[in-house]
Amino acid sequence: MLARLRRLSVRQWSLAGLAFCVLMMGVALGLEHIGGLEPCPLCIFQRVAVLAAAAVFIVAAIHNPLGRLGPVVYGGLSLTAVLGGIGVAARHVWLQSLPPDQVPSCGPGLDYMMDVLPMQDVVAMVLSGSGECAEIDFLLLGISLPGWTLIGFIVLALAPLGILYRAVRGLWP
Repeated sequence: MLARLRRLSVRQWSLAGLAFCVLMMGVALGLEHIGGLEPCPLCIFQRVAVLAAAAVFIVAAIHNPLGRLGPVVYGGLSLTAVLGGIGVAARHVWLQSLPPDQVPSCGPGLDYMMDVLPMQDVVAMVLSGSGECAEIDFLLLGISLPGWTLIGFIVLALAPLGILYRAVRGLWP
């Protein structure tokens, strides 16, 4: 099995990462539009991280670079997006684990903040969390949606790590 993984090309790793991004977004959109669960600001930031990783995977799959530089760049960019998603999802899980008396109060909605505040202030406010991000609306096997998203990002990290491993080991022709 490991020998087969070592032989995967940049395109194959990128397509696998892209397929997992599509799966993650499909679940998120299904829960929103079919299940009726509204995403909080941290959920939206997690979606942005998935879409950023997907964009890098699409370009990498189309380009399918040879040598070391291209795979390192694509692997690094997609890993950066995935690590950003891991950070936001971990923050979300942490907010949900707080006792009720320590949960930050609810702030203005994301749409309002985007209209009236500079982007860096919006990011800072969203990452500080709010009461709506600490609510647990859904559990599956005792794990909340941000917990599952964190697991998804960890699994997704395998694709850029596979690309980087092959690039660093010099296994591409």
